[in-house]
Formats: sequence, structure tokens, C-alpha cells
Amino acid sequence: MTDKPKGWVFSDPRLKDLKQDYEAYTPEDFKVWKILFERQMPNLPEAASQAYLDGVKTVKFTADRIANFEELNQILKETTGWAVQVVPGLIDDDLFFGLLNNKRFPSSTWLRKMEQLDYLEEPDMFHDAFAHMPMLTNQPYVDFLEQLSGIALKHIDDPWAIQLLSRIYWFTIEFGLIRENGQLRIYGAGILSSKGETQFSLSDEPAHYPYDVRRIMNQEYWKNKFQDKYFVIESYEQLYNSIPEIESVLEEILAENKVK
Repeated sequence: MTDKPKGWVFSDPRLKDLKQDYEAYTPEDFKVWKILFERQMPNLPEAASQAYLDGVKTVKFTADRIANFEELNQILKETTGWAVQVVPGLIDDDLFFGLLNNKRFPSSTWLRKMEQLDYLEEPDMFHDAFAHMPMLTNQPYVDFLEQLSGIALKHIDDPWAIQLLSRIYWFTIEFGLIRENGQLRIYGAGILSSKGETQFSLSDEPAHYPYDVRRIMNQEYWKNKFQDKYFVIESYEQLYNSIPEIESVLEEILAENKVK
């Protein structure tokens, strides 16, 4: 993958030129967005990272309007230079990391139905937009995302390497915590879009560990229940500055694996 030009993903035939059809959203869609937004947002001022709370204001998300990607992309362009790339749903790993490496966050445009408010097999637009996109206004965070994806692309043909890097992504971007003013706060999107895990992750019930690249790479995660452990960063700069360590620890583990 390293011999490909950086923008290869945009000419890949698997990446369709999709747009958000805002006019196609139904009254039920707006109702679902409103219910989910109003159910979760009141929990976040005392739970979410300040970067997320600032980001919600920057991207101008409200309960009464489904996120408009055209408007959002203009805001992101002016803040961090990122944009949202519409995809039909889950995409291949190389496309996923290829987009992130080109400052494009992949997002679906479909919203769950009323009967799916509490559980989905696959992340919908509410998760992608409400939980992820406010954080795209934070520069060290998106720089980390871009660089982590670059490492993944170098190893895209090695499933074990991608598994190790997916653990880093999982315990940071999806389920990461940060310590701010001495208090645990949430920046992981998988928690931010879940009322239950918002409360659980900050409680005394799960274990909380300092951010540790090697430990995370050796830590399996749950997909179908709350995590029983979370890793805590001290700043987004710490996250970004860990990129060289991620690369070196990955190479070390891969080398050890070959010896075995």
C-alpha cells in the first residue's frame, strides 16, 4: 500500500460518489434524531470532554435539525481542514483508513427507526454525526486519526497488524476517556452516543488505566456489551505524540510474532 499515492482512495471504484439527500429525510427521521439528541445531550455537560462540548457548538448541532453534511463540511474546512465522506455503511479496511488518511471521515446518511432506538447491529448516522463529528474540530485529535490511518495502510495486508491497530482505535476514538481538571471525561464516540455507557464508563465499576500503547495492543475488546476497562489520556497532544510509539511497538510485536 505504501507505493500508492496518498489520494488513491478517491479513484478506487469501490468508493461510490454518494451525497446526503437531505430532502429525503422523513418526519420519523427528524423525530428519531430529536429523541436521541435530547436523551443524550443533557448527560454530556458533566460527562463529555470540553473538546467535544466545544465541537458541538462549532458544528452547530441541535435537536431539531438532522446534521447537514454540506454545512458541516464548510465548518470543518475552516477549522481543521477535514470533511465528511458519505459511504453506504461499513466499508473495507483499506477504504476506511484511506479516507481517514486523506482527512475524510466516512459516514452513513441513514438513521435508525423508532423501534431501533436502543440497539443497532451497525452504526447509523446518529452515531457517526452526533458522536464523532464534533471531535473533528480538535486539531491534535484529527492529526492522530490521520497518522494512525497512515500506519494502518502500511500494514493493510497483515490482518494481525490491523487487529492490533484496531485496538488502539477502539480504546481511543471509540471508547477513550480523558482526564480534565482532575475529572474523568469522555471523548470516545462509542460512549458519547450511549446514555448507558456514558454513566457506566465514568463510574467506579469498570477499571480505568493510564493510556498505554503496549497494554492496549495486548487488550481485546467487547463489541456486544460495555467495556470492562477504559484507558485515560491526559491530553489530545499526548494522543498525537504517541504515534511514533504506536509504530515502534507494532513493529516489535509483529517481529516477535514472526519469530514464534
